[in-house]
Amino acid sequence: MEELEAFVSKWDTCDAREAFLVFRQALEAVDGVTLDFKARPGITYSLRGAHPAQQGRDLFALIDVIDDDPEQRWLSVCFYDDLVTDEQEQGDWVPGGLMGEDARCFNVDEADEDLVAYVVERIREAGAGAAK
Repeated sequence: MEELEAFVSKWDTCDAREAFLVFRQALEAVDGVTLDFKARPGITYSLRGAHPAQQGRDLFALIDVIDDDPEQRWLSVCFYDDLVTDEQEQGDWVPGGLMGEDARCFNVDEADEDLVAYVVERIREAGAGAAK
């Protein structure tokens, strides 16, 4: 996780960074979660949450920092579609979008408190579903 800390410390403050920190904290709070960080500069920086009780899947949440323009980074937060609800239809349904399975992805590029809170709830929901 040193690589994650280094990335965050060098990332200039912006709305996406603040949302990422909130999502990271929510992911870390999921009981039993294990985290993995994959850096692909110029493409994405990915924080992945997995749960040891989950079978057949390597993760339950993927928080991608889209890095095609480092000055205008944005987030794509994805879950397996069957692990989350989306009553407000804030996310996009992406067929085969997460490890070949249908996904529900939320794009965050601004400090929209309601959207951030909504995605935090999806993180908790997906974590609880993965722990079953």
